Amino acid sequence: MSTDGWKNFGKYGAHLDPGNIHGKIALGRALEDALERMIIEGGIKSPPTTRRGLTARMKYLTTTQGGAQALADAGITAVPQTIRAWTKGKQHPLPANLEAIDTAYWNLRAANILNNPGAFKQHLNNNGKGTKVEIHPINQNVVDEPRRRDNLRIRTLQVRYVWDDAVDAMVAGDASKLEDVWDDVIADLDSDWGAYTYISYLGLGA
Repeated sequence: MSTDGWKNFGKYGAHLDPGNIHGKIALGRALEDALERMIIEGGIKSPPTTRRGLTARMKYLTTTQGGAQALADAGITAVPQTIRAWTKGKQHPLPANLEAIDTAYWNLRAANILNNPGAFKQHLNNNGKGTKVEIHPINQNVVDEPRRRDNLRIRTLQVRYVWDDAVDAMVAGDASKLEDVWDDVIADLDSDWGAYTYISYLGLGA
């Protein structure tokens, strides 16, 4: 599966030291990971090499708005007659075209979810229960010894009410808004909140 066409994946984590990153960066990464899992888990399970997997992908690409452009962006130059034959299972694409069809399918599915992220927000909001967040403190090895805080520990929070804003910020690539969301998250850590402005890892239980 290719993620080359996915709008913002990897944007926040590019070229950054994973041992010491701002919480907004970690939040962006964690949201991208959670969204990728949602895209994959809700997608077509059958491999594209099977007839069922191929026809399901072709049906999605030929009946969903943007499908023709997704195929073109993936490098498919087949004429409409060939596209119909692939969709009906009467003709099997060459390996290169099969890979391109798979890429087109996943990119279109991702784009549609990103353009209509309501389901992702609903998933994170979890009927008002929110999503569990696991915050790992920064790697103390990268901190000057006099400034090290060896008492920092992994913190776990059940976070509610921020996910609509967080998803909107991720989709828009708005790092400033992600920072505001992160400030809301770590505010629940009371006096320790400042020590978690920069962290090493953030996990979402979603």
